[in-house]
Amino acid sequence: MEEPRKTFSTSDGCVSDVVTEKYLVRSQESASHVQLACCGRCCAFPLDGNQLCVWDVEGPSHQLLTLHGHCQSVTALAFGNRVNPLLLCSGALDCVMVWNLDACRKKLLQGLTPRATVLGTLLGKVLCLRFGPDDHAVAVGAGNRILVRDTEDQSVLGELEGHVGPVTAVEFCPWQADVVISVSEDRSFKVWDLSRESLLYSSSVLTACPLLSLYLEAGSKQLVTGSADGQLWIFSLAERHRYRLVAHMDLRKRREAFFTRRLKSRLCTLPGERQLRSTNEPEREEVEATLPILSFGHCDLSPVLNSECGLASCASQNSRHLWIGSTAGLFMLNLANFDLEAVLQYKDFRSLSIRVAGSCAVMSGAHEHKAVCLLTSLFGNEIAVLDIDVVALLRSQGSLAAGRSLSVLASSCVSPTSPLYCGTVKGKRTKPVSQTQPAVRSVIKDQPLVFHSKVRSSGYTAAPCVNMFAPKTNNRKDGKRPSKCRNSYRCKDYPWENSIPTKPGQQVTVAHKPAAVCCIQYSGDGRGLACGLANHLSLVFDASLTGTPTVFPGHDAAVSTICWSHDQKWLLSVAQDGALRVWSRRRAELLLLLGKDVFPRPVHSAQFYFVDAFLLLSSGPDVRLLQYHLDTCRDELKRYKPRSSFKPVHRLSVASGADLTSLSAVNGFHSHIVLAAARDRSLEVFDLNAGCSAAVIAEAHSRPVHQICQNQGSPFAAQQSPAYDLFLTTATGDGVRLWDLRTLRCERRFEGHPSRCYPCGVAFSPCGRFVACGAEDRHAYVYEMGSSTFSHRLPGHTDTVTRVAFSPSAAQLVTAILDGKLQLFHAE
Repeated sequence: MEEPRKTFSTSDGCVSDVVTEKYLVRSQESASHVQLACCGRCCAFPLDGNQLCVWDVEGPSHQLLTLHGHCQSVTALAFGNRVNPLLLCSGALDCVMVWNLDACRKKLLQGLTPRATVLGTLLGKVLCLRFGPDDHAVAVGAGNRILVRDTEDQSVLGELEGHVGPVTAVEFCPWQADVVISVSEDRSFKVWDLSRESLLYSSSVLTACPLLSLYLEAGSKQLVTGSADGQLWIFSLAERHRYRLVAHMDLRKRREAFFTRRLKSRLCTLPGERQLRSTNEPEREEVEATLPILSFGHCDLSPVLNSECGLASCASQNSRHLWIGSTAGLFMLNLANFDLEAVLQYKDFRSLSIRVAGSCAVMSGAHEHKAVCLLTSLFGNEIAVLDIDVVALLRSQGSLAAGRSLSVLASSCVSPTSPLYCGTVKGKRTKPVSQTQPAVRSVIKDQPLVFHSKVRSSGYTAAPCVNMFAPKTNNRKDGKRPSKCRNSYRCKDYPWENSIPTKPGQQVTVAHKPAAVCCIQYSGDGRGLACGLANHLSLVFDASLTGTPTVFPGHDAAVSTICWSHDQKWLLSVAQDGALRVWSRRRAELLLLLGKDVFPRPVHSAQFYFVDAFLLLSSGPDVRLLQYHLDTCRDELKRYKPRSSFKPVHRLSVASGADLTSLSAVNGFHSHIVLAAARDRSLEVFDLNAGCSAAVIAEAHSRPVHQICQNQGSPFAAQQSPAYDLFLTTATGDGVRLWDLRTLRCERRFEGHPSRCYPCGVAFSPCGRFVACGAEDRHAYVYEMGSSTFSHRLPGHTDTVTRVAFSPSAAQLVTAILDGKLQLFHAE
């Protein structure tokens, strides 16, 4: 037995503050491929084959508890769930035993030999063990059977048969005591009803390699399983989800993406360790062809994030994390966004005794800032216990970055040097000269006989006036607004209860010939729905999709962007020909045209900004801010001569120089933040109050982002202030991601909808509780913000759902279909 020792850095000789090798044992027999046991207080491992060693993490480092009882080599170990008394179950080819560790320590102090309770003998090769929630039962995976034994009277509670390969992991369901879940080398998982000894569900074959590990997340009711080829699956075990697949990922690809993000974000490497290699360099020391997932461990980061004041948002503090133990290292997975928060590779610490693990068990320690990892060597006989500082690990890899002050809500007034300043003083301009200097004599010039733009009728064709005066006798004030004002704006609150629109309603075809609907948007009052078509037209429907729509012709290509002004008077449209047009909503006529010759590059997307004070658009790699003037008083005799104008105010370019693919900013209230997505898969945040770039998020998706959707709320629904800092991004083939502007982190990922080839849109609900998105399987999907799997799947479509939009004033959802139809959904 060797004394505990710490790992030292090979570069400068300093003690590493991330990982410490607390204990190292060399056994006479290899303990590789043995189910190890690790809890927040103790670690248990086999020594010399048939001996059991229990090391107390809280006690002195040299104090070990050695237990003798097995004649054959121990193949599986498991701790109980209760702390007092703490039970340990050990399985071997000869028998399965349960040890009371507190009683064993007392007997050793008395000079007696500890004894265990034998649950069964000659059960076969035991590969996995697991205690029930109350420690009254133990599930034993022996061969392709699962034997459940009572720990008190050693009776048989059940025998579950159905796997065609050896059972590699078994778990009791935390929220259903009679449910047992198992995985096997037959590459499937099964759900059992222990009370009836029957099979509830059997999955299909998930992969070509055996499933090795299993974990149940009680908070989200999810099942996590990993295979020998590094594949990881997450299934939902909620009753109405019917074992739905939530996410599937490759651990090796997640690791490469993690290192790529670190490299592009210019983060520091682990302190005192060697430089991490670039993902493009060949890894000469790489041993494993894959990353087998050996085990899972509970990881609670709430105390860590709470102690780091200002470094994490509420969404980050409530997220769930999971330790993944593999042959090459430990990985910390965020179960909300399915990204790796930290990677600890054994080979990066050259003083560690074990570089390639054969078995692994990891668990958060007694102090939540620490984690304990128990390793056995794959090629040797070493057994090591590692102490990991979670805070130091997260800091060294940039997961706990310095807090930022970015927010969509403006926290200060507009600076006089800001490009937005001219929009704030627009209402304070001096009056024209003809009004401010009345004393100056006006010179009457020669004019034609008829010089008025509009000539009034002489009255000969009008009906004679009979009543000269007719007073209003039914005028009621009662402190209320006139009926005209009251009907022009709905002051009804958004329905919070039963606000999920799932019932199909009206469906309309937007054109006589099939034309795809490229974009849709509701007006701010919820009365109008604008949509852009692939046949060069823009239409405005009534919110109920009834009646004849208003047509806005004029574009030469498919309309890719449609946008309402804040006061619902104007409509903006951008087509794929690069032209931008601003229309009068009431008269359906063109007021402003920015053609292809105005900017060096075609306009890709545009919108009204800063409560209609500016036009914000993207052209190539640039974000341009324009001040505009719309003249509605047209000369009837000179209609061909437009009098509307615009003036460039400011231009910003993305750091990478790549073309922009999406642009978003809040127009419902004054905000200084503009979000832009580039073709190099990056997101950039611009602060127009400072007139510069504020932050860059590298590798936001695996493909370029085609839509950014901000939570802009609604005049009919109130939300908390932090909710407005959330925004969505979506990319073809990479799902939907939820981001928090305050931390610039992905807080959740939604991947349950198929969108592999066609860019499908996404939208926030006015209440901020739901996210809707289109899909290629002729359905629309609705997610709850607190869940990674969809809550509703909306049928009734005849083709790919390209765009979705929530009504701001009612519980309604409109979906756009690729074959040129609009489908309305409303609440039950």
